[in-house]
Formats: sequence, structure tokens, C-alpha cells
Amino acid sequence: MTKTQVKSAALARRQRRVRGKVTGTAARPRLRVERSNAHIYAQLIDDVNAVTLAHAASNEKDLAKKIKGATSNKDAAKIVGETVGKRATKAGITQVVFDRGGHLYHGRVKALADGARSAGLKF
Repeated sequence: MTKTQVKSAALARRQRRVRGKVTGTAARPRLRVERSNAHIYAQLIDDVNAVTLAHAASNEKDLAKKIKGATSNKDAAKIVGETVGKRATKAGITQVVFDRGGHLYHGRVKALADGARSAGLKF
């Protein structure tokens, strides 16, 4: 196996381990964070009914102007977190379970969580 295959296999193991412990309901959905080198994505998932209740991503057209003014990827992640938080409160969601997607709670993942908290989500 190559180095990238080993890293992606380890990430998949961490994601499965987290998903075994964290589930979302309609009252308290799961805030799932996915990140790539270029973008960051967040969605609120009701695992019981298997539906996405709200979402936001750094490559959305409505967020492009806000993110264009951001000076770093962490600033862009915070904007995405605030956006998903606002969309969640509009949908009537105030509490969530945080799923960091197997990544460390550090950097962009932490910035997204802080942005969601500043928009009124509790987790």
C-alpha cells in the first residue's frame, strides 16, 4: 500500500469508529464535518430518518463573496460554521451532536465548530 492509501484507510477506520458512537435524531441531529484540501463542508443529519436537515459548504455561490474576503482557510471554515448554524436555527434546531469526521478537533474543524456555536448551536 502506498502512503496515501494507508492514510485514507486510517481515516476511514476513524470515521467508522466515530459513527458507531454518534447518531443524530430529529431533535438533536448530527453536525457532520468533511474537509478536503480546498474546501470544507458541514451538514446536519437526522440518522433515524436518513435525511439532511441543513447544510453549508465553502464552495457555495452564496458564500463566495464572504469567503473571498477571508484571509485564511480557518476564516472560511468559521463562515461556513456560522452559515450552517443560521440555517439550523431557521429550521428550528438548537442542539446538535458534533461529528468531526475522523479529523482532529483542531484548525479548520475547530473554527467551523466555533462558528456554529457563535450562531447559536449548542453541542
